[in-house]
Amino acid sequence: MLVGLSYAKALAFANQIPLVGVNHIQGHIAANYITYKELEPPFICIMMSGGNTQIIQVKSYTEFEVLGKTRDDAIGEAFDKVARVIGLGYPGGPKVDKLAREGEAKIELPKTHFDEDTLDFSFSGIKTAVINLHHKLPDINKADLCASFQKTVTETLMENVQKAIQKTGIKTVALAGGVSSNSYIRKEFLELEKTGIKVYRPELKLCTDNAAMIASAGYYNYIAGNRDTLDLNAIPNLKLNETRR
Repeated sequence: MLVGLSYAKALAFANQIPLVGVNHIQGHIAANYITYKELEPPFICIMMSGGNTQIIQVKSYTEFEVLGKTRDDAIGEAFDKVARVIGLGYPGGPKVDKLAREGEAKIELPKTHFDEDTLDFSFSGIKTAVINLHHKLPDINKADLCASFQKTVTETLMENVQKAIQKTGIKTVALAGGVSSNSYIRKEFLELEKTGIKVYRPELKLCTDNAAMIASAGYYNYIAGNRDTLDLNAIPNLKLNETRR
């Protein structure tokens, strides 16, 4: 990251062109603009990755409000930990997705529910439940376990997104982040279109980290007039609405 940032600074300085810093989460959201030229704010975005699980109200191309977030594990982190425990290896998301297609979602797993006024998530409970089941029942069908885990976390995501739709009145939903490449999650969210909700899903190649999504976000920051100076630094865990400008 620091090497890339240094190169960008040198390029901007040498060519006397603007330097525009981009928030990583904003980049994932902006991946949708590449796949869908017609997509415009406002819309609800469900951000799903190894480090984040957030419901975001995208108010404009550069203005966001986080409506809900995970209080513990991110959903991608939960996928990875479950995969590791049952012996699938890393990265866990694609491996759980693949094995789940061979199983049935017939194992009852817990969902964490908070106060009705919050759209926050918690995935530590279901992760722990899956791990405990695997330890107590070593002969448990791993495909069924993966399918059940995947179904339960997807239901949790969709329940909170539907609350966000009711809260905001916005009937457009976009998926974002590496976990949005999960085939079951993509299929289930598309079912919302039967209820009058428009659903956008970025191309699979744009779901995981990529340069195109950063360029897309950079473009919208540029036309909004956002600029950075050469003392710009890479900031770990920068929040979506935080800026050092």
